[in-house]
Amino acid sequence: MTIKRHFAPVVDENTRLLVLGSLPGDASLKAAQYYAHPQNGFWRLIGVVIGRELHALPYANRLEALRAAGVGLWDVIASAERPGSLDAAIRSPEAADLRGLIAGLPRIRAVAFNGATAAKGGRRVLGGIEGLTLIDLPSSSPAHTRPLSEKAESWAILKGFLPEDA
Repeated sequence: MTIKRHFAPVVDENTRLLVLGSLPGDASLKAAQYYAHPQNGFWRLIGVVIGRELHALPYANRLEALRAAGVGLWDVIASAERPGSLDAAIRSPEAADLRGLIAGLPRIRAVAFNGATAAKGGRRVLGGIEGLTLIDLPSSSPAHTRPLSEKAESWAILKGFLPEDA
């Protein structure tokens, strides 16, 4: 079985909100881009949060817009065995160094978990860090079949953790 690995974190010294997924799916790994599956609602959802239409932008511009808004991206799982892209198929996961990453983000206020798998693993590692708000979100994945409009209502809470000038 092939081991799948996360991407490098997308963060900088101004990151206030970190969004953590579980592990990139096959479409993302093939494209070497976070949330590359065309049916994944992530770019639309986070675009509403930061007030920018991101899904049609080139990937580098999407990441630039996130960083400018104080939003970072990474994954809870560093590597795992997984046939396909479903989180339920993840085997032998190795945790990402979330505490190490958080320690290097001086302005971090909140961590949002994109889906239940990310929340379960991330809360286990990050629970109890003083001053850090942990937020469980419905997955942006098309496998999580709630309408995007319902997901957007839940994701809207993230706006409160962005800098006022974002």
